[in-house]
Amino acid sequence: MFVCHPLSREHELESFSCGKEELDTWLRTSALHARANNTAATFVWCEEGSREVAAYYSFTSTTLAREELPKNLARGSMHTIPAVLLARLALDTRYQGQGLGPVLLVDSFERALAGNEIFAVRFFVVDALDDDAHTFYEKHGFRGIPGSMRLYRKMSDIAKTLA
Repeated sequence: MFVCHPLSREHELESFSCGKEELDTWLRTSALHARANNTAATFVWCEEGSREVAAYYSFTSTTLAREELPKNLARGSMHTIPAVLLARLALDTRYQGQGLGPVLLVDSFERALAGNEIFAVRFFVVDALDDDAHTFYEKHGFRGIPGSMRLYRKMSDIAKTLA
């Protein structure tokens, strides 16, 4: 069983390996600094009783330009629309292939929805690292923004999905 915590200095990061060096390195070298500077908040999964990180995700804020979205979604919106960006999502290779990726994504949805009660954003956005990640997010209800690796879901749709 996994427990989710905000990342802290007590967590063990060195053995984390998701198969994407960019994600591994960011966790080890930048995640705590980003939290201290309020540029990203990282949450980690650890097995109960352990401080060794099994998975993580990070949030930051972003905006979408009204022109990036289909007219029916952007109608009545300001020129820029507030959103939460799932900046990173990674699962250690030891746990891959067990169906935990979607569970980790749902965990991030739940945390974003709780935050949305306070900071109010309209969209949940991801910038897929590669084609595999893009396919993963599309499979979970995200729509792509043409000409980019950026995908989005309406927060209200996520809330309905989890209700």
